[in-house]
Amino acid sequence: MAEREQAKPLAPAAFQIRSDEDENMPAPAKSHRRNCIKCCGCITAIFLILATTIVVLVLTVFQVEDPVIRMNNVSVQRLEFANGTLRADVNVTLVADVSVKNPNAATFKFNNGTTTVYCGGMVVGEANTPPGKAKARRTLHMNVTVDLIPSKLLAVPGLMSDILSVGKLNVSSNTVIGGKVRILQIIKKYIVVRVNCTMTYNFASQAIQGGHCKPHLSI
Repeated sequence: MAEREQAKPLAPAAFQIRSDEDENMPAPAKSHRRNCIKCCGCITAIFLILATTIVVLVLTVFQVEDPVIRMNNVSVQRLEFANGTLRADVNVTLVADVSVKNPNAATFKFNNGTTTVYCGGMVVGEANTPPGKAKARRTLHMNVTVDLIPSKLLAVPGLMSDILSVGKLNVSSNTVIGGKVRILQIIKKYIVVRVNCTMTYNFASQAIQGGHCKPHLSI
């Protein structure tokens, strides 16, 4: 029994020997070990900061939102009649105030677009929209002029009878603008925005009534 009781302290003694070895470690080795731990901690912290920054940028700055095109106001000019019908020698001019709202944190640069005007489902006029730039989180306004061809208007079934009896002209338009958003010269998105509008021109008040626009987007 005495021999067994004397053997019990061996484990603590062995542990004490390993502890003595750590304490007897040379100072340069201890300093190197501390430096390694600090270096690993710094690298881990940097990676965490970078990861957090990238996630925030992807969810905010790098997130490309849809530009919004609106047809704010439309006026009809040179709509003239002779002998109870539309004059065929004078083009009817439709002038639209079109706005391009850019909600992104980078400029939306767009090329020439097209605006097509329909009446009774038939194309009666078409024009090009000028190129431009909508600055970050700004709205760009531009005027689009479309010449409506009288011969095409007169070819619309029942158009003249509706104009003379009701005093209103129902038209619709389709505007297509394509461009790109480039963020920090790294992320580049090509966007094509389409907006369809329907409106009614009242000859008595010479104003547009019931204008409604519906945008479509493809990336």
